[in-house]
Amino acid sequence: MSIIEDIKDTFRQPNNTLKQLILINVVVFVVLIVARLVLTLTVGPHLYNLLMSYIALPSYPASLLVRPWTLITYFFTHEGFLHILFNMLNLYWFGQLIREYLGDKRLLSLYILGGLAGGVLFVLFFNFIPYFADRALGASMIGASACVLAIVVAAATLLPNFTFSLILIGPVKIKYIALFLVILSMSGAVGDNAGGNIAHLGGALIGWVFIKQLQRGSDMGRPIHATFGFFGNLLKRKPKLKVTHRGGGGFSRRSTNGTSSAAAASYPGKPSQHEIDRILDKISSSGYESLSKEEKQKLFQASQKD
Repeated sequence: MSIIEDIKDTFRQPNNTLKQLILINVVVFVVLIVARLVLTLTVGPHLYNLLMSYIALPSYPASLLVRPWTLITYFFTHEGFLHILFNMLNLYWFGQLIREYLGDKRLLSLYILGGLAGGVLFVLFFNFIPYFADRALGASMIGASACVLAIVVAAATLLPNFTFSLILIGPVKIKYIALFLVILSMSGAVGDNAGGNIAHLGGALIGWVFIKQLQRGSDMGRPIHATFGFFGNLLKRKPKLKVTHRGGGGFSRRSTNGTSSAAAASYPGKPSQHEIDRILDKISSSGYESLSKEEKQKLFQASQKD
């Protein structure tokens, strides 16, 4: 099977958000490597720099106004190998936790909201904080670090006592890993990569707020879900319905595959928000392992049907 077919299969599979996010980042990274090589050897580096200016997030508001899409494209873009490597490893490790306990939709919401928050904070700091004023013009940012740190902090807020086994260190609770990454970003906020580290802090803040709001019964990702649902419905082809006569004298609508629309719409009732909040609180205080089999099943049902 070709690489193209492998990529298509990744996007055809349902509930596969984590792999899809990683794949998008990797594909963009590889395309930029090829583009940089080809353009530099043929017409010079200026054309590659022009290309990057259309996908990197500018700090200058006037540039952002004419290229608003960069508020999204920047967090799928990497140039350094170590940059994308560490981002994708952290996305995979911590994304697995969010995906397992909260579902694919909330993983996607955290990624996008973290990136947006990081980008907005980057622009605000470079235009309203005097220390960065002389750097604002011409500064730009790429990388998924803000998105990844949002997921890291969200996982640590939800499951603070969950442990990872780190090489040469051993088991470490993820709340300490998240704390270390946040402090590292704070220390770099006045360094050479000040803009990137400021964005990290924006992502971290969103990750913490997202889980706290979710535990209070409010899902910050609903606008993201609604947006993707809207465009997803536009792309889906609605099945043709046929009216068939029933033996009892009535009529029912049937899709072209012969399944009754009433039967297709029925599904088991999902857990109430109160039950989910209670389960999330229990995870935060005692860890996922403390849940009963029934509670784990309810959490899984909620993640699939939200």
